[in-house]
Amino acid sequence: MLLRRDRAFIAITVMLDVAFHASRTRAASAADIATRLGLARRGMEPLLQILSRRGLLESVRGPRGGYRLGRVPRSLRLDEIVAAVVSDDEEPGLEHPTGAVLTEVVLPLWAEIERAATAELAAMTLDDLLKRAAAAGITRPEEEPVDFVI
Repeated sequence: MLLRRDRAFIAITVMLDVAFHASRTRAASAADIATRLGLARRGMEPLLQILSRRGLLESVRGPRGGYRLGRVPRSLRLDEIVAAVVSDDEEPGLEHPTGAVLTEVVLPLWAEIERAATAELAAMTLDDLLKRAAAAGITRPEEEPVDFVI
C-alpha cells in the first residue's frame, strides 16, 4: 500500500498546503495549490475531489472558491488521508515476481513494514505536521488586510 505510492505523499502535502493557505473564510484554489507544489493542476484535480468526497477537504464554489479543510487539523489523521487516495489495485499491469522467496519471506516482511507505517500514520495528525513546520521555521502567510477606496 504505502511504500510505493506517490499519491499518499502528494495527498498529505496537499492537505498540509491547504492547512497553511486556507481558513474558514478563505479557500485555497486548485491552481494556487498546484503552483505552490509544482504539480500539474489537471492531474491534481481527481485527488482533490477524492479528498473532498471523503470529507477531508471542503469544496467551495464560486469566484473565490477552492478548498479548505473539512475538519480541524487535530482531527485529521494521516492514515485516513492516505487511505482515501491509495487503493491496493493502483498499479495494474506491473509485473510481480513469484516463488517461495516472495511468498514466504518478502511479502510477510512487506506486510510487517506496512503495519508499522500505518500505525505511525494513525498516531499523527495534520496538526502534528503544522507543529513540525513551525519548528522548522515555516510560517503561515498573513492574510492581506481589506483595502477600500471610496
